[in-house]
Parts: sequence; C-alpha cells; structure tokens
Amino acid sequence: MIELISYGAFFLTLALTYAIMCLGLNVQWGQTGLFNVGVAGFVGIGAYVSALLTTPPATDHLGGFDLPIVVGWIVAALAAGFASVLLGALTVRLRADYLAIATFGFAVVVQLATLNLQSLTGGPFGISFIPRPFGWLASDPLRFSLLNLAILVVITGGVYFALEHLMRSPWGRVLRAIREDEAAATALGKDATSFRIQAFAVGGAIMGLAGAVQGHFIGYVSPDGYVPILTFQVWAMLIVGGSGNNRGAILGAIVVWALWAFSGALISELVPPDQQARASALKIVMIGVGICLVLLLRPRGLLGELKTVSRHVDDSAAKEKT
Repeated sequence: MIELISYGAFFLTLALTYAIMCLGLNVQWGQTGLFNVGVAGFVGIGAYVSALLTTPPATDHLGGFDLPIVVGWIVAALAAGFASVLLGALTVRLRADYLAIATFGFAVVVQLATLNLQSLTGGPFGISFIPRPFGWLASDPLRFSLLNLAILVVITGGVYFALEHLMRSPWGRVLRAIREDEAAATALGKDATSFRIQAFAVGGAIMGLAGAVQGHFIGYVSPDGYVPILTFQVWAMLIVGGSGNNRGAILGAIVVWALWAFSGALISELVPPDQQARASALKIVMIGVGICLVLLLRPRGLLGELKTVSRHVDDSAAKEKT
C-alpha cells in the first residue's frame, strides 16, 4: 500500500510539471493564438539555468554556485522569459506556420547548444547532483514523494490562479480580442505586437519555471530531455485537455501523462526486451490515436474554452470603444 501511494505521488508530481508547461502554452496559443512549437527550448533554458545556479561547485562545466533552490527557480523563469522577449521581438509578427518554423528552429538551437557547449552545460553528459527539495528524506520514499507533490500542487495552483486573474483582467481580454480579430483590436487602439510579445514572455517564463522544477525533482538534466518530442507531448496535453481553458490544460497533462506511462508499462510487459527500444514508438502512436478520438468526440477538448469568454471579448471591445 505504501509503495502504491508513493508511486501515485511520484506520478502526479511529474504530471504537474507538465501541467505547468501546458499553462504556459495556453497563454501563448489558447489565449493569444501564437503557434509556438519551441516549447522544449524554453523548458530547457529554465532547467539548465536553475541547475547551473544551484548545483555544488563543479570542474567540468561553468556554474556550481550552490544557491538556494528557490533562487534557481526564480532566475530560471526570468531567463526563459527574457529569451522569449528576444525571440518574440524577432518573430512575433510572423503568422501560423512561419512562426512555428521559427520557434522550432529556436528549440533546435537550444538543444544543440546544450549538447555541444560542454564547458557551459556539461555537454552530452548533462548536469547531475541537482539538489532535490527535501532531499534529506530520500531514504523515506513516502514522505519524500508526498512533500514533493505538495510543492508541485502549490506551484501549479499558484500559476493557475495567477493566470485566471490575468485572463479575467483587461490585459487578458485584449489577448483574446487579438486572437479573435486582430484588426478590430488594433482599430480600438491596442498595440497587437506589444501584447503578443508580452504573452509570449509570460508563457515562456512559465515554461522555464516548469523546466526548473522538473529538473530539481528528477535531479539530473541532459540534452536528451529537451528534444522535439517534449513539444509534441505538451501540445497533445493541451489539445486533449482543451485549448483556452486553464483547468483543461492541467487535466490534459494528467490524462496524457497517464496514457504515456501506461503505454510504457504495457510495452515492458508485452514486448521482448530486445525489441522494446523499437516498440517505444508505439507510445507516440497511442497518443496520436488519443488525440484523434478527442478531436472526433470532443472537438474542443475534455474541458474546452467556456462560451462566456467569447462574450467577454465582445463586451470588452465595446467598453474600450466607449
């Protein structure tokens, strides 16, 4: 029983790190309509920045400043947000597939930089000895897992409520107005480019925070953790949960991560050990089938955007005009 509770806490903790990433993507895509497929890049920046700041002194790479974990998380979010501003200033005027190509290229650059800048990032060996919250309780798996889960619940809840407040504010209503009809929002005096960059920065900062939290929970980061498949996972979670709905983003992360973990366990049981590496691609197939089923049965996701939001957009536009 204790092992089951411990595993359940471990599963939910990891799922909530993805939920934070989904919340960041929801700001960019669900609320503003920015097609960002460079999620892995922002997550990787957050993970590496926090790892470099909080690990013990090292001789094989830059960093090892041994700072508190909270400091690493805050700086990681700021670093990812700053990178988002720079990238957004260059690319946010692009639309749809052009923006997608640009952000994908950014993610590839980040991954290749972490792989090749060995003196800075540890190269293919990554960075280990990342301090874990309540690490002194690692010998007690149950307490360790439950306390880490509590931290993730607090962080996820804090990000959720902060975004809910922002999305109900005039700033959030402008984002949705730009998403629905940019020409109308611009005619009302709103600088669409500025608001897009702001949304890009907020979403990127949240993704960086998620990467930092996940890195400290696992205790190790490497370039292999921030490849395009991570972006695919986060997008699948948001689509399944419901784009435009923060609760849907969290639910979608838990559901898709459960499917991912279940498919991995199923492959381990049914596929011979020498074929499991090749059979791991079936996990992506199962996620793809799940997305297709959701789009067929519930086109707006499990918890789609509330219809009242669209009315708020129109009301906000009318108020701004008067």
